[in-house]
Amino acid sequence: MVDVANVIGSRPDGWWRDRAAAATRLRDELAASVAAGHPIGDLSPVELVLVVEGKAGGVGSVPGVEVISAPGSGDDAIVDVVRSRGPDRPVVVVTADRELRGRVAALGAVAHGPRWLRR
Repeated sequence: MVDVANVIGSRPDGWWRDRAAAATRLRDELAASVAAGHPIGDLSPVELVLVVEGKAGGVGSVPGVEVISAPGSGDDAIVDVVRSRGPDRPVVVVTADRELRGRVAALGAVAHGPRWLRR
């Protein structure tokens, strides 16, 4: 699960000029990796979920990547999805947000920073 706002914000590439386009680029990069059979981080994911919020809210899902538009806080939406997966379904959350890392860890998820995803 990817905290899109946090991950795109980790690279000063002009993302702030068009947040939806930056989220779309990230989604498409990850979809291409999944389609090519490349692992994400050190995993070969069964499901790849991106959570978008605010001005990136209109970005849609594509084959191999589900996109969830948070109705409010992206962090709260991520926590809700992690909670819904339950303890028998491992979840990895990609974010640099320390508070969010703590929240998802309390639910049994593993958290990694944006560099883990982008390498």
